[in-house]
Amino acid sequence: MGYSTDNLSIPEPSSDVLQSLKNTSEKKMEGLKVQLKFEDEYPDHTYHFMCEFGPLVEVIKNTVEKYDIELIAIGSRGETDDENYNFGRSSAEIMEKVRNCPVFMVPANVSFKKPNEIVFPTSFKTHYKRRELNYLYEIANITNAPIRILHISKEKELSKEQNEKKALLESCFEGLKYSFHTLENTDVQTGLNIFAQSRNSEMIAFINKKHSFFGSIFSRPLVKDLGLNAKVPVLALHDFRN
Repeated sequence: MGYSTDNLSIPEPSSDVLQSLKNTSEKKMEGLKVQLKFEDEYPDHTYHFMCEFGPLVEVIKNTVEKYDIELIAIGSRGETDDENYNFGRSSAEIMEKVRNCPVFMVPANVSFKKPNEIVFPTSFKTHYKRRELNYLYEIANITNAPIRILHISKEKELSKEQNEKKALLESCFEGLKYSFHTLENTDVQTGLNIFAQSRNSEMIAFINKKHSFFGSIFSRPLVKDLGLNAKVPVLALHDFRN
């Protein structure tokens, strides 16, 4: 039961309001438990239900730390009305600000399945670490989905440093199916959307690096766009050095 902190002028609710919110949350949680009766079909999975009050991002961060969570899975309803807009905005906020755990966002009306391919945009200016790419590697390996490494650039030729980073990425993806693709004369947000839509790609993955040139590429507008308007699942990975 978290709330967004975008509007910091919101006063702290009174005890009566808190109790009302708690009751509503618990009632909806009971409804969710009924929806998850299919859990009996998956004996290898267990489900735990929690109701917590506080700023959404902080509640999630604390829960990740407390229970050593390895992956956050969230839904996004998009931007069709105020309620769905707020839900989508919350998804974008989680992808952007929860940096102690990978975030896997699945849009509304999308049932996750084995993706036909995974688009991975890069500037070739980042020194990747294998552990940062671990979840992308595992998903690609388990689903046998090829990774389409997309470079969007204003320059036609890669620098020496970029070629070294490209070779590093090849090493990180050793054992997987992957291919390199380049788009020129377009911004990252537009290029990524055009590439994924033209190929009917069924998943996007990226590393949201906070303090780097790459981080400036995956700026808030792009993360927000993915959170609100993505038509395919999005895996947001993070730089463990931040």
